[in-house]
Amino acid sequence: MARVSWSEAGEARSARWRSERAAPPPRQVEVVDDRISADAAFHAASEGTALLWRGDFQNARQLLQAMTRRVERTRRKSAATATEAFNLYRLAQSQRARTLGMLLLPLDADYTIPLRRAPDVRQACSEAWGPGDAPSLVSLRELLGVIGAHEWRKKGVEIPALGARIHPHYGVFSPVRGEYVALVAQAPLPADALAFDIGTGTGVLAAVLARRGVRRVIATDRDPRALACARDNIARLGLAGQVEVIAADLFPEGRAPLVVCNPPWLPGGAHTPLEHAVYDPDSAMLRGFLDGLAAHLAPGGEGWLILSDLAEHLGLRSRDTLLAMIEAAGLHVAGRLDTRPGHPRTTDASDPLHAARAAEVTSLWRLTARTA
Repeated sequence: MARVSWSEAGEARSARWRSERAAPPPRQVEVVDDRISADAAFHAASEGTALLWRGDFQNARQLLQAMTRRVERTRRKSAATATEAFNLYRLAQSQRARTLGMLLLPLDADYTIPLRRAPDVRQACSEAWGPGDAPSLVSLRELLGVIGAHEWRKKGVEIPALGARIHPHYGVFSPVRGEYVALVAQAPLPADALAFDIGTGTGVLAAVLARRGVRRVIATDRDPRALACARDNIARLGLAGQVEVIAADLFPEGRAPLVVCNPPWLPGGAHTPLEHAVYDPDSAMLRGFLDGLAAHLAPGGEGWLILSDLAEHLGLRSRDTLLAMIEAAGLHVAGRLDTRPGHPRTTDASDPLHAARAAEVTSLWRLTARTA
């Protein structure tokens, strides 16, 4: 268990270090309060000094906002290619997270924040991290993420294809981009007896298949948070009799006439739990699904690969490479359904990846085992 140490009031102190980003404990910690200026805080954080806040909680939020504005004013380098723009974007995001993550808050053992005007975050923290057991320090930025995830979990995300809401848990990717869900809701079913949903996440696609009349759906994931989230959503929707959620690395045992997978869409390393739903190092999950699909398809069955072509527009993976992977796995493309995403970034010209996002197409690839 990582710990962070600092000196305060002439005494050496330490506490548990919490970081979903797996950031190392800061080596230098300065105790600050409402008297520090935004410029001084930003300079210290940029130089690698963490700021342990002892002032008013709401003032800490305002300070973080002021630091964010200073980060955003940092001059961005221009890029010659889409791939270079993507690499610079990720580097800037990493530097932003590192700098803004330097504003730290204390948490008591029960997740109480011992600061003036602090909200009650005990339930939100318990949902994210389990029961509290010791005092800890966490970046304000990450704590706000925990609070936001708690609100999303309570409110849920409306899924038109279900006529109901999906409630994402902390660390589980929210199905806010509904176009891929709509593809699964519209594609013609090859059969209605059994389906596998590989990497189920919130369970949204398994729920859609069940609502479409698939009599039995086996949904798999290897992430404990995703498994708990999917089971919660399936139970909320009254689908526990149709959908079984199990822990597995990709496929369950056996074969099915329909196997669905929505892997992370971009090759690359993930820096946070949520990024695991976006970035697939070396396309490992994509390759694993394709390579194992034929062995888990019932005769005449289909595998549905839901994938954006954003990686192609960013120069991270070509269409020829994807088709070669499908070919090498002994699969045949029986058809494809395409749709364009409608999220706000597609029209945000200030986004450094705007050109790629504006051209993006999300597809449902209908794959079958190639016959000899």
